[in-house]
Amino acid sequence: QVQLVESGGGLVQPGGSLRLSCAASGFTFSNYRMSWYRQAPGKERELVASISSADSSTSYSDSVKGRFTISRDNAKNTMYLQMNSLKPEDTAVYYCKATWIVRNYWGQGTRVTVSS
Repeated sequence: QVQLVESGGGLVQPGGSLRLSCAASGFTFSNYRMSWYRQAPGKERELVASISSADSSTSYSDSVKGRFTISRDNAKNTMYLQMNSLKPEDTAVYYCKATWIVRNYWGQGTRVTVSS
């Protein structure tokens, strides 16, 4: 049974930091490209960051570049998103996604609220 379980969300003040985790099971994690998406209230889901399966190369949206860091630990079947210098506009539900060829799996999301 495939599972992606996000954790680490919560309420944080502007300028603060959070670390999200995505724990995977039920598939060969190391083969999959992993990504973080987010969806703010009233907006479409958007890609935040991705990390490849082959060489762990990374890519980021312009809105988070320099503030967020995506990483993975294949031994633990877990992906992370370190979020620093958080802004109110980072408020959203954050989802992890696993992709291999045409196969895609999604987690249930974890909510991040940036507010004073």
